[in-house]
Order: sequence, then structure tokens, then C-alpha cells
Amino acid sequence: MSCRAILLAAALAATMACGTRETPVESPVTRPSKILDFNVLYAKNCAGCHGRDGKGGAAIPLADPVYLAIADDATITRVTADGVPRTSMPAFAQHSGGMLTDDQIRVIVAGIRVHWAKPDAVRDASPPPYKAENPGDATRGAEVYGTYCSSCHGAGGKGGQKASSIVDGSYLTLASDQGLRTTVIMGRPDMGAPDWRGNVAGKPMSPQDVSDVVAWLAAQRPEGVAR
Repeated sequence: MSCRAILLAAALAATMACGTRETPVESPVTRPSKILDFNVLYAKNCAGCHGRDGKGGAAIPLADPVYLAIADDATITRVTADGVPRTSMPAFAQHSGGMLTDDQIRVIVAGIRVHWAKPDAVRDASPPPYKAENPGDATRGAEVYGTYCSSCHGAGGKGGQKASSIVDGSYLTLASDQGLRTTVIMGRPDMGAPDWRGNVAGKPMSPQDVSDVVAWLAAQRPEGVAR
């Protein structure tokens, strides 16, 4: 092969190599603190406990219309940002030791409301308020429990054919009084537990009934555990 042919072959090989070599493309990387997409934020921070699409898991379903009817945005913001001390709900806001900015907390709260609130679901009902208006009475609460809860959770709350123990020490240690109240009002439809209207046909629980049964449940906590 002549020198000219060798040079042409080398040039052709170089040209082909250049044509097939991928040119690096710089892709912008979004800083975690700048992510403001609800679906991304919910999936990474909330879904592990509250379930995919807010349908419930280890914690209450955030997509529940009763919960969103009784808990206003300020309440959801506070719980998300600051958590609930001595329970399994951590703080997510940076100012409380978490990883999320205030803007990201606002996106999560707004997204929960926009995606899952259904005002018509409780339009003709009057759910008990999120916060107790009057102190509960544990003695009356025992009677309320017998009327509304024992058919599923058994005598004394130790479990029955339809539901497990509700006086388990580990459960009550991790549940705040407000958490118990919220669960009594909204139920756990993802687990087959009815809301405040469905325990006894035609006889919804009154706000005082809820406060009293929560007081009774709180009295079952292991000694030295307070909420």
C-alpha cells in the first residue's frame, strides 16, 4: 500500500471514530431543596408511612375526606413541619431538624388538599372537631367504648374477631391523644374501621363521646407514658 493510501485510510478511520464518539451533554441537576413537585415530594417523604396516593399504610390515609374536613391547612402544616414528639411522626421542616424547606412543606400541604379533598363527602354531616372542645372523662369513656367499639375490638379493647387490641401498650405509647382522637373520628377505612358515624347504625358519636373514649384509651397507656 502506498503512503498516500495509508494516510487516506488513517484519515477515514479518524473521521469515523469522531462521528461515533458521543459528545458529553451537560444536564442540569436540580438541588433537592429546589424540588417543588408535589408528586416527587410526597413519594419521597410521605408515601412510606401514609401510603401511595395517600391511601394509608403504617399511618393514617391522608387522602381521607373526613380527615381533610376536620384538619385545616395550618394543622397539616404544623404536623408536617414539626412532627409529633414521642410518636412515629418525624419533623420534616429544616427549622425543626428535617430536610424540607418551608416552600416544600407548603407544596405538600397544598397538594394534599388539591388532589384529595372531597368537601361533598361530609357536606350533610357534622364531624366532631379536630381539637377537643371539652376534657374527656375516662369513666364515661369506658361506657362509650362498650357502645361503639367493643363489637370489633373486644371486651376491654383486647381484641376481637373483627379487629386487634386497641389497648396494646406499644401502640398507645406511640399514639398521641390527638392521634387517637383523629383515628376515632375518621376511622381507618383502609383497614375496615368505620368513622364516627358508622359504629352504631343511626347513632353517630358525639364530640363528647369522642373525647371520653380517647380519655379512656389514654388511661390504658403503660404507667409513666403521658401524651
